[in-house]
Amino acid sequence: MAAEHPEAAKQLSVVAENVGSRLPEVGRDIGDYVVAEIPELRGDATIVKILRASITENAGTLLHVFENDIPLEKVEGPAAALEYARRLAQRGIPLSALIRAYRIGHWRFLQWCLDELNRQNAAEDLAVATNRRMLQTSFGYIDRVTEHVIAVYQHERDNWLLSQTAARAARVRDVLAAGDVDLNGVEPALGYRLRQHHLGLVAWLPTPTDGGEGLSRLHRVVDEIAHRLGCSARPLCVPRDAIVSWAWLPLGPDTHVSWELVSAVLEHGDPSVHLCAGCVGSDVEGFRATHRQALRAQELAAVADPVPRFTQFATVAPIALMASNVDDIRSWVWGVLGPLAVDDENSARLRETAQIFLDHGCSYTATASAQILHKNTVQYRIRKAEEIMGHPIQKEHTDLEIALRAVQYLGSTLLRTSTG
Repeated sequence: MAAEHPEAAKQLSVVAENVGSRLPEVGRDIGDYVVAEIPELRGDATIVKILRASITENAGTLLHVFENDIPLEKVEGPAAALEYARRLAQRGIPLSALIRAYRIGHWRFLQWCLDELNRQNAAEDLAVATNRRMLQTSFGYIDRVTEHVIAVYQHERDNWLLSQTAARAARVRDVLAAGDVDLNGVEPALGYRLRQHHLGLVAWLPTPTDGGEGLSRLHRVVDEIAHRLGCSARPLCVPRDAIVSWAWLPLGPDTHVSWELVSAVLEHGDPSVHLCAGCVGSDVEGFRATHRQALRAQELAAVADPVPRFTQFATVAPIALMASNVDDIRSWVWGVLGPLAVDDENSARLRETAQIFLDHGCSYTATASAQILHKNTVQYRIRKAEEIMGHPIQKEHTDLEIALRAVQYLGSTLLRTSTG
């Protein structure tokens, strides 16, 4: 093998520094590419978020190795990469999808680096030597890290599959997926009666916890809600991973739920627990429907700023059903609200009054009563909101109502930082 070019390490360092200056963009691009290529990794906002963090940390670590000529034996896998492997194992996503993500992500990463090397316009012998060094180091890094994440995945998967809870989760997934269900066989296995009314819940914690502590905290809250609502049997709780749990409350023949009691349990309970609820459903189809609704509500809550403690699907259904792409809904909200879509106190007051005004049939008197304001103050705020938007509130009021409702639940996520 030919001797390495004496300037190759320095040239690779320059490439790494320039690519690293665009790391957020690089991470997003690689993440989009991986998710587009591997269907098994789509559909769960939380998992995709961890995937993107893993990709960005891996790219940043490898660029740091390039830039500082760090020996690979001194490099450890990023924390987000290991956490991502654990989550995939817990959710039954095949190991092949994880390994393929590294292969595809590595290729996309190299495209960024090779493009940058080409822009450096180095002499041919130096470019070839730098390219060889880049490939040797990056493949060595990927080999080292994938060995580590595979070991983490397999260990987590073994532990997860050994638990009885995982077996129950598999049964629940079958019920959620299948058309026809053998109720006489499934109900005893689950320890839960499907021939009744159900309330689907998704409970989660914002950050990982040690051991099974997180799931215990989630299930205590679900048990307390079931107790306060007077459920005659134990709820069905199925861990989705270490910090997310799916649950169904057995309501028997009842169809009414006191949402005030549910909110009170959360308000006075563990402050780190977040909860989303579907609508009451009946029998097997209701079991599935209320769960889907709770998932939709959680997807919405997960991108809100701040993240709400409790989200009820019935109150956010139009937003939850249309919010599959936050960038698109943000653009739409900006188009509807115009300069009123600014994240400041004055705009927030005007949006709140406009929303209550629409909710009360555009009555100044009713709005003033609801906000405990003088009628003249309400009139001033409505006039000011109309001036900012450039049109009367009653014009295209359906779009305006939905846009205001979206901002109410998603908060700063949908707003501009300034009018610019």
